[in-house]
Amino acid sequence: MATEVDDLTHPIGDSFGDLEFYRNRLEGVQGKVLMPAVGTGRVMIPLIESGLNVEGMDVSTDWLDLCKDHLEARGLPTRLFQGETHTLSIDATYDAIILPAGSIHTLSEWDQLMETLTRFYDHLQVDGRLIFDVTFPRTTEVGHVKTHEWESFDGDVITLEDKIVDVSWVDQLIKSHHKYERWHRGQFVEAELERVSFKWFGIEELRLMLAQAGFINISLTADYKEEAPINGETNTITFEAVK
Repeated sequence: MATEVDDLTHPIGDSFGDLEFYRNRLEGVQGKVLMPAVGTGRVMIPLIESGLNVEGMDVSTDWLDLCKDHLEARGLPTRLFQGETHTLSIDATYDAIILPAGSIHTLSEWDQLMETLTRFYDHLQVDGRLIFDVTFPRTTEVGHVKTHEWESFDGDVITLEDKIVDVSWVDQLIKSHHKYERWHRGQFVEAELERVSFKWFGIEELRLMLAQAGFINISLTADYKEEAPINGETNTITFEAVK
């Protein structure tokens, strides 16, 4: 149900400011672009429609199947493959690798993050760019619960209970349980439990790790606005680094 909810709440082309920002940063790129954690194709598909040559990967076959459906419905090429970023090893290099929407936070181990950055570096052309978003925890209170409710495309009601079950300040890691339930005409149909990890990072930590992986010319943008200052009000920071 997680993929269904994401498709409901963030349809193709929906933007938090990230779509326009990434489209602008990729303007003029002639070679291939890789988008790990492609999800439903919310960002990837508009980028392809704007003329970019984007390939998508994801660890989940459910996300890939849904993304493929969206691509085929629009008559677009389905350049998709399954894989994890920290084990990425393919016979291809890219002019850019992008991770919008904080996808990098799903890497729950430090060695996974370091290996991911190294593999991204290895799969970029010389002067290729890595661009990714990071954000910050909104709450770190164990037991904190948020609830949501949506009506699905077929009229069912889907509910979500999002509960923080563990916070490690040492590992900078929040673990949550997402409990989805489907209801049809007031009758319970099914439930699904998704275990979610969110690892937060410091700015200087990421600078050092990018440099260790070999990247240079590391720059930061706040909230998808070129001139915006990075301060306590910042919600999203976009890193850009060059091979």
